[in-house]
Amino acid sequence: MPFARLATATTPTCHIGLGLAAVGRPGYINLGREHDLGDDRSVETLRTRTHALLDAAYAQGVRYVDAARSYGRSEEFLADWLRARPDAADVVVGSKWGYTYTADWSTEAEQHEVKDHSLRTYERQRAETDGLLGDRLDLYQIHSVTPDSPALADKELHAKLAQAAAGGLTIGFSTSGPAQAEAIRAALAVTVDGEPLFRTVQSTYNLLETSAEPALAEAHDAGLTVIVKEGMANGRLSAAQAPEALRAVAEETSLGCDAVALAVILGRPWAGVVLSGAATTGQLASNLHAAAVDLDEEQLARLATLAEEPAAYWERRGQLPWH
Repeated sequence: MPFARLATATTPTCHIGLGLAAVGRPGYINLGREHDLGDDRSVETLRTRTHALLDAAYAQGVRYVDAARSYGRSEEFLADWLRARPDAADVVVGSKWGYTYTADWSTEAEQHEVKDHSLRTYERQRAETDGLLGDRLDLYQIHSVTPDSPALADKELHAKLAQAAAGGLTIGFSTSGPAQAEAIRAALAVTVDGEPLFRTVQSTYNLLETSAEPALAEAHDAGLTVIVKEGMANGRLSAAQAPEALRAVAEETSLGCDAVALAVILGRPWAGVVLSGAATTGQLASNLHAAAVDLDEEQLARLATLAEEPAAYWERRGQLPWH
């Protein structure tokens, strides 16, 4: 598995990855984008920003980068950077299929992405991803699997994914929504010729949304690499939005709310890679301080009180506007 390469890395930040959702397209649901990105969100401006983030991440020990077909031009930006950085051969590259980007580089689009987990979409998007990333692609994930996703029951799709796995590509899935745990357990049961199909799972987990934890622990015990996304709850745990308990603990550590929030996840024994969704190099540097945060049991207990009911969390997330 490509993530075995991270086990040999010596930097404390090797288990923090960089997700490109916030910089591969002009519009996203993260809070604070007006301040982070400003008004100039042209293709070239965001390409330059993405490359600066990748340069900074690599220099500070980050070795996993996460993109998706629906993240605007994220794969294109990443492919450009990889060609310009032959020294970055040790970077593990992941992407996702299952959503099509439809906003045409606008923040005002009525619909920014369309979900389709059919075999036809897989084959189309796999060809698109291969055209950009080629043999640099290590991991290909089904994007946002839910318990009712047809991808969980499509045997023809499973066979195609298993064929890709036999060719050396790691196959994974991501989850979203209040029933993440159910989706994870359903995916763990998917086999081809008696062998588990999926080798990684990427799920939302943060101080406000912890409901997937038991299922993620089960996935880890089953041998999957667990990737955690949305550790900052789409900006709700940043300094400007953070609840009082997080602010207090951050002050005690003399580090940022973001570093503390991500450190809690890094401390979970089942967490293999925790994604930073930074949109600026300053945010990235602050996020990476998570590797140095040491929280005691009393601080962890205070932070644990922040967890919300999954339905309430996902309802609020669903109301976040595309900025």
